[in-house]
Amino acid sequence: MAHSNIIGRQPEKKILQQAMDSPESEFIAVYGRRRIGKTFLVREFFEGNIIFEIIGILNASLGSQLENFTDSLEKSAGLGIKPKIPSSWKEAFLQIEQFIDSKPESKAGAKMVVFLDELPWLNTSRSNFLPALQHFWNNYCSKRKDIILVVCGSAASWMIHQIVRSKGGLHNRLTRQIRLLPFNLAETKQYLQSKNITALNNYSIVQIYMALGGVPFYLSKVEPGKSPAQIIDSLCFTDSGALRFEYDQLYRSLFENSDLHMKIVELLSKKRKGNTRSEILENLKAKSGGTFSKIMEELEESGFITSQVPFGKKANDALYRLTDEFSLFHLHWIKPLGKQNPGNGYWLTRQTDQKFKSWSGYSFEGICIKHINELKNALGIAKVSSVESPWRYLPSKNSDEKGAQIDLLIDRADSTINLCEMKFYNSEFSIDAGYATSIRNKIKVFKEQTAIRKNLFITIITTFGTVQNSYTNELEIIDIKIDELF
Repeated sequence: MAHSNIIGRQPEKKILQQAMDSPESEFIAVYGRRRIGKTFLVREFFEGNIIFEIIGILNASLGSQLENFTDSLEKSAGLGIKPKIPSSWKEAFLQIEQFIDSKPESKAGAKMVVFLDELPWLNTSRSNFLPALQHFWNNYCSKRKDIILVVCGSAASWMIHQIVRSKGGLHNRLTRQIRLLPFNLAETKQYLQSKNITALNNYSIVQIYMALGGVPFYLSKVEPGKSPAQIIDSLCFTDSGALRFEYDQLYRSLFENSDLHMKIVELLSKKRKGNTRSEILENLKAKSGGTFSKIMEELEESGFITSQVPFGKKANDALYRLTDEFSLFHLHWIKPLGKQNPGNGYWLTRQTDQKFKSWSGYSFEGICIKHINELKNALGIAKVSSVESPWRYLPSKNSDEKGAQIDLLIDRADSTINLCEMKFYNSEFSIDAGYATSIRNKIKVFKEQTAIRKNLFITIITTFGTVQNSYTNELEIIDIKIDELF
């Protein structure tokens, strides 16, 4: 089966193909932030196998959802005869069973896909939707060998707690799950090229990615023949820009009571090095407990934040960072403008600001950390087992000792550690005396504080490479350019 319209998504396609090849019925949940391409993936992959599809309606009553169901069933049957509107979801699923039983495919044993999209919207108050879905799977689908039931939804918190981690009737019923995340750099380039945007070099694509991330819907708004600055200007800084007012809608569509989610994200946007759980609680004057843990899990599962345990520390010391590029960009650049329209050319004028340097460094660092597999490949250690983490040492206030921060350590199974530095520049990066001193200090403090005996290699990831000079030779710098992240 060819899926030529699907860009990237290799692991996800493998999961869906396994479901097609399975000798049993399959129950698959696909979840992730809005506009990430969940519906597109399911429709494109299972094209020709979907026998029934319904899309929930936001904020509709039970009656409206059941009428919507009837319209969907009529469309799927293709007979032009409108079925009776069911009185309940239990009756609706019974109608699906009768419809499946009437299909020729049902006799042939071919896999048939039932696709329930925007599942959280179908589950209206007091509708008994979930018990009916559970009954449909347990008493009908799972007894057959030819059904693939796919459920999908953008309300991440609902999907995670009601389906993926369900403790109720659907507990352990899923056979497979797909957490759909944004495109990586290579997929982003491939996607843009599929839209005939071929003139942008890798540096330009990184610039766009730093603002928009790898969200397919955002990237679909990129127009050919424009520079990265023009693209970002038109999408983010004009009143008609597709992403000018996206941020609030994004969080409110994903999470119930999203205010605390947004406060956590805003707090993390201010601290490049990350915050511990206790620091987040202290800053927000929030209470530790189940609700807070649930919110942190939802943000991490949806790909907005990332937690990493610093080198030599325990899980309780995990540092949380904001790693969603669009959220970081919005909070640094769009939100401060309020309702003000900055006019054309605004983004270009900001790129000499100190604020730009700080934001671009943070964003680029996050992108490099997300592309750890590509970094390992560039280092020739793709098959070497490793653990990636940050590291920092903060001396006590009264101490004469120097502190040190390392953004990324790749601790390898071959007795070697790569100390990684990420530098976003619009030209080649040049190591001067001050920076060389900083690097030497990092190595010295790291060795003293960890008593590590492994080989230490300084690895610098830059946009256009590092100028070769006496310092690069002395420090034995390993130089990786952004091209290798693609």
